[in-house]
Amino acid sequence: MRSDANTRASNRVVERLVLYARLVRLDRPIGILLLLWPTLWALWIAGAGRPDWTVVAIFVAGTALMRSAGCAINDWADRDFDPHVKRTQDRPLAARRISGTEALLVAAALSLIAFLLILPLDRLVIQLSFVALFLAASYPFTKRFFALPQAYLGIAFGFGIPMAFAALQASVPAFGWWMLLANVLWTLAYDTEYAMVDRDDDVKLGIRTAALLFGRFDVVAVMLFHAGFLGIMAWLGWAAGLGSLYFAGLAAATVLCAWQFRMIRGRTREGCFRAFLHNNWVGAAVFAGIAADMSF
Repeated sequence: MRSDANTRASNRVVERLVLYARLVRLDRPIGILLLLWPTLWALWIAGAGRPDWTVVAIFVAGTALMRSAGCAINDWADRDFDPHVKRTQDRPLAARRISGTEALLVAAALSLIAFLLILPLDRLVIQLSFVALFLAASYPFTKRFFALPQAYLGIAFGFGIPMAFAALQASVPAFGWWMLLANVLWTLAYDTEYAMVDRDDDVKLGIRTAALLFGRFDVVAVMLFHAGFLGIMAWLGWAAGLGSLYFAGLAAATVLCAWQFRMIRGRTREGCFRAFLHNNWVGAAVFAGIAADMSF
């Protein structure tokens, strides 16, 4: 009898952990990757191609933790909307398989662990971390009143950039802020694609997104954002004296961005979501160019 009770208790714990893993999207790591690539760009450039590996490990772990915490906060903020959206109605909080309090506790625990990780780093990193936490916690609510919440998300998703420069250079040069702007434009591109997936549901719920703001010009807006992102990254590469390998990586990213036009021009849910996922390779191409160019 005791053995059966222990087995049931163990199964309940495992089931809970699986629900928490789904809450923070560990089964969908694309969000971690989209945060991680810009952070790695900044670490490699700030570290002249040879960043401290301890700092890299801290930022990789911190990125995963804060993205996960952000997902928990987002689901708590959207707990009354998600059950009515096709893509999100099966999430643990939307399906009422976990409580709102549990989601907030998960977010708080993950944020605390991320904060403890950066304590050995420069004081400026710690100061910037409070800004990063505020951005991550407040983003979900911008969809209620801000016509372009993707711009706010771009700042939140790219804040690892100034933190990376602060960690390795104890300051954030203008270069770092320009790179953050490039990331905002890139985020506007891929998160508009993401918003195009939920367009019909968002209209019914009254949620503000870039896809609704741009209307029939959404595809044009996506491509213009990509162009702005790539243009700034090209200028930054030239300003930093990066060479042909960097620009080869940027050329590959340009081809990948252009290919997304074929995916989104029909505005189908499947095509737009596939284009959103495709941005992982854009970030990887830029990083490959930076790492290769600074290694040779």
